[in-house]
Amino acid sequence: MRFHLITLFQEACDAYLSASIIGRARKEKKIVVKYQNPRDFVDLPAQAGNKWAYRKVDERPYGGGPGMVMTAMPIVKAVSKALHVGRRTSNMQKPLIMWLSPNGKQFTNKDADAIAKYQDVILICGRYEGIDERAKKILKTLATVKEFAVGEAVYTGGEIPALAIVDAVTRRLPGVLGKDASVEERRTASSAVYTRPETILYKAKRYKIPSVLKTGHHEKINAWRKKK
Repeated sequence: MRFHLITLFQEACDAYLSASIIGRARKEKKIVVKYQNPRDFVDLPAQAGNKWAYRKVDERPYGGGPGMVMTAMPIVKAVSKALHVGRRTSNMQKPLIMWLSPNGKQFTNKDADAIAKYQDVILICGRYEGIDERAKKILKTLATVKEFAVGEAVYTGGEIPALAIVDAVTRRLPGVLGKDASVEERRTASSAVYTRPETILYKAKRYKIPSVLKTGHHEKINAWRKKK
């Protein structure tokens, strides 16, 4: 499975996606992560003649107001490049484009299960006040576009929601967690968990694990977990 992140901040994303379980999944080729930076698709004036010239991807919003808006065409061109890479390497299967926005549908485990069936997923990480809406309209003519939000908070960019989605989808792929039973939402799991030692002594007070967890009675343990 390939994730294509459209982002101005590859280094911020890659730090997380190279660590722990996700990093191991990448090393074992269970997933591939690719990046496209919108700045790489900005057309510089001919007279600039300098590949190191600043590549501007934002402009003031029409209608006034604070902040800046990401321009449409660098996003469209970055996604088009990702679409080409995805189709070239996956027998022309249609990739999925994920537009990340606080106004989108709340991302759920059910969505993660559905997305895990794709071979190529493109996640667009906006910044500033957002992305020129015309980019979304253009992209809808190229592939399926689904708009998602991760949580009800507003972030400074789409990178955090994108990382959450990559994490949630990757852990569902066969072999990533070792056993399918390790995916908590596919079994009876509790938000309250315990491990060794059985008793913790802190400031003269003892903290013990619930006695039911020592019984070995799976039905009773599952009933306790459901209650929790």
